[in-house]
Amino acid sequence: MRRASLGAAGAALLIAAGLVVVDRKVGLEALRTTATQLGTMLSVLPPVFVLIGLLDAWVDRDRVTSLLGESAGASGAIIALVLGSLAAGPVYAAFPAAAVLLGKGSTLANALVFVGGWSTTKIPLLLFEASAMGWKITLVRLAVDVPGVLAIAWLTAKIVPSESTCR
Repeated sequence: MRRASLGAAGAALLIAAGLVVVDRKVGLEALRTTATQLGTMLSVLPPVFVLIGLLDAWVDRDRVTSLLGESAGASGAIIALVLGSLAAGPVYAAFPAAAVLLGKGSTLANALVFVGGWSTTKIPLLLFEASAMGWKITLVRLAVDVPGVLAIAWLTAKIVPSESTCR
């Protein structure tokens, strides 16, 4: 784990511990919640990193470049959105996967579409949402979210210099 990540986790624990001094009940609940979240994250990340390592080792750079690179055009964004929609796990696991895609030749826009798809269009969550709130609300949300993800990815890729990505 990187030093900054450990620092952030330590800062969260220190803030939660500081709350104990201000309000014991709230502080103890904050400590419990922080510890639970850190435990969940630490239990999820190792398998995610193994899968990302396999992705990095098994998927050919030329394949990623042809599907998600500069020459892919609109089909690259669609493929990235579908890949993100099929992914499983918490959204913080999408970022290392997107970094591998960037390293393999994906455009920044397509890597961002992948993360956006992961966070907004996961198929199991869509089914749950539709059963809880109805298909009409789910489809309206998708009609807003998908163009929003595509627009944000495109704008971000235009603004962020390509040499600042992790290639």
